[in-house]
Amino acid sequence: MKQRYVRAFRLVLPVCGLLLWAGLQGPALAASTRAAQKTAAEAERAELRQKLNALKNDISKTETAKDQASDALAVSEQAISEANRSLRDLQGEQAETQTKLTRLTEEQNRLQLQVETQKKQLSEFLRRQYMRGSSDRIKLLLSGDNPNRINRDLQYMGYVSQTQAKMIDSLHASLQAVTKNTEEAQDAKEELDEIAQEERQHKTALETEKKRRATLLAQLADKLHNQKKQADDLQKDEQRLGTLVTRLNKLIEEQIKAEQARAAMLEKQRQEKLAQQKAAREKALANQGKKPGKAPNPADAIDADEPPAKPIARNELTPVPGTNNGEFSRLKGQLRLPVKGELIARFGSRRADGPSWKGLFIRAAEGAEVKAIATGKVVFAQWLKGFGNMIIVDHGSEYISIYGNNQAVLKHVGDIVKTGDTIASAGNSGGNEESGLYFEIRYRGQVQDPMTWVGK
Repeated sequence: MKQRYVRAFRLVLPVCGLLLWAGLQGPALAASTRAAQKTAAEAERAELRQKLNALKNDISKTETAKDQASDALAVSEQAISEANRSLRDLQGEQAETQTKLTRLTEEQNRLQLQVETQKKQLSEFLRRQYMRGSSDRIKLLLSGDNPNRINRDLQYMGYVSQTQAKMIDSLHASLQAVTKNTEEAQDAKEELDEIAQEERQHKTALETEKKRRATLLAQLADKLHNQKKQADDLQKDEQRLGTLVTRLNKLIEEQIKAEQARAAMLEKQRQEKLAQQKAAREKALANQGKKPGKAPNPADAIDADEPPAKPIARNELTPVPGTNNGEFSRLKGQLRLPVKGELIARFGSRRADGPSWKGLFIRAAEGAEVKAIATGKVVFAQWLKGFGNMIIVDHGSEYISIYGNNQAVLKHVGDIVKTGDTIASAGNSGGNEESGLYFEIRYRGQVQDPMTWVGK
C-alpha cells in the first residue's frame, strides 16, 4: 500500500512542478514536458492494467473452483443430513430393543419363579405318593371290599395320576420357555450392541463431514477475500493513474489551444446567459398562466433496507403436539413459529442485494429442533441450491410450509407429520452465513406473511 502511494506521489509531484515551469518557460516547453510526463504515466497505467487483468483471471478460476466446491459442499451437507436422520432412526431402534430386552428379562424372572413353584408342588406330590405306596390298586382289588367303593377309589387314583402327568408336562414346558427366553434375551443384547456400534460409526462420519465442510468454507472464503481485496487495490491504483492522465491531457490541450479555449469559453458564457434569460422569461410566462408547465414525473423510490443489525424479536414458543389438527385455512392467527431463536428478517423487507424477503429468517443454534407447524404430509426432503437441506410439508387445500437452510432433514417424502413433530435441525446449509431457519407459508404457490398466521 505504501509503495502505491509513493508511485502516485511521484506522478503528482511533477505535475505541480510542471504547472510552475509552464508559467515561466511558456506554452511550447510546458506542452513538451507534459507530453513526456503523460507517456510515463500511461506506461505505468498499462502495467497496472496488465496486473489487474491477470488477477481477474485468477479470481475467475477461483470462482470456478468455488462453484465446483459448492457442488461438493452440497454432497457434504446431504451426507450430514442423512447421517443425522440415520442417527435418529438408530436411536428409535435402540429404544425399542431396550424395551424388548427389559420385557424379556421380566418374563424370564416370572418363569423362573413359576418353575420353582412347580418343582415344589411336584416334589410334594411325589412325596405323598411314595408314602402311600405304589400298590394301592392291587390292594383295593384284593381287599374284598364293596365293589362300588373299590371303583370310586380306583377313579380317584386315576385322577391323581393324570394330575401328576400334567404337572410334569407343565414343568417341562416352563423349562423350555425359560431356555427360549434366555436365548431371545441374549440375541436382543447382541442386537443392541450392534446398534450402539453402528451409532458410534455414524457419529464419527458426521463429525468428519462437519470438519471437511468447515475447512472447505474457510479456505474458499479466505482465498476469494484476499484476491478481491488485491483486485480492488489495483483497481483504485488504475483509477488514480487514469485521473492523472486525464489531467495531463487537459493541460496539454489547454496549452496548445489556449486561444481557441478562451474563445469557446466566451461563446459558451454568452450562450449560457442567453439561455438563462430565455428560461427566466419562460418561467415568468408560466407563473402568469400564459404557458402551461410540465408536471414532474419522478420515479418511485424504493428503499433498499439493510438487514437489521439487531434481532427484530425473540421467539420462544414452538408448535405444541396435539394442536392444529383441523383444516389449515382455519388456523390463521393460531400457529407458532417452528424453531426457537431470534427473528432477523421479516416478510416483505428488502435484502441488501435487492430482492424482498419472501418469508422469515430465524437465527437459531446449529442443531436446534425444527418442528412442523401443523399436520401434513412431507412432499420434498432434500438439498436445493440456495436453500440447502430443505423440507416442504403439504397441509392440504393447496397450503404448504417451507423450511430451509437446515443442518439435516429428519423425514422422508411421503411421511405423515403431526403438529410439533421434529422434522429437521437448524443449520446454515445452502451457503447461508448464519445458522438458523428460513421459513415460508404459501397458498396456491403465492407467498403469505407468516406473521399473520402466528398467534399473539
